Amino acid sequence: MPKDVETEIKFYIQDLDRLRQRLLACGAGLEQPRQHELNLRFDTSDGSLSREKRVLRLRQDAGTWMTYKGPSQSGADVTVRQEIEFGVADFDAARRFLEALGYHVSVMYEKYRATYLLEGLKVTLDELPYGCFIEIEGPDAASIQKVADKLEVDWSARVVESYLALFDRVREGMALPILNLSFEGFEGVTVEAADLGVRPGDSI
Repeated sequence: MPKDVETEIKFYIQDLDRLRQRLLACGAGLEQPRQHELNLRFDTSDGSLSREKRVLRLRQDAGTWMTYKGPSQSGADVTVRQEIEFGVADFDAARRFLEALGYHVSVMYEKYRATYLLEGLKVTLDELPYGCFIEIEGPDAASIQKVADKLEVDWSARVVESYLALFDRVREGMALPILNLSFEGFEGVTVEAADLGVRPGDSI
């Protein structure tokens, strides 16, 4: 895989436990147990990073990570974009550092994530406030589709939008008065695949 390039695709999943059992049956190994993630997305005062489809993010899970993502390549079957990520020692200091440079937090979002390895590819099981997904990351679309097929996931149901783009869609479509993608904000709210504008990748 070229350096600093992320190639992945995601699928909306109705039954995450069943998908997990399928992963294990296929011989996947657990790389990272289920872990809560707190993500802060930063932008300039005029929102230029968002307009240019670029991402500046600070994430806290088992460690603390600074991430930059460039715009996605158009016309691809999977999401391909530049990604530069590295660990930092102090979440609060990293936030102050970015704010001192003139960036501000544009949105907070959280999820639970478990990470598996299957045939050398990374498969993450993601639980978000509005539903569950898997992401498959690999060197190219063909290897990613091979793993998706092995997991009996419908390739035609793949989702190219980011989690925050889906958040904007469901927030606007359901007129939700929330600013951040948090479990607290979605408490008592039922979100269906149609609300997200996606199709399930698994069948029940």
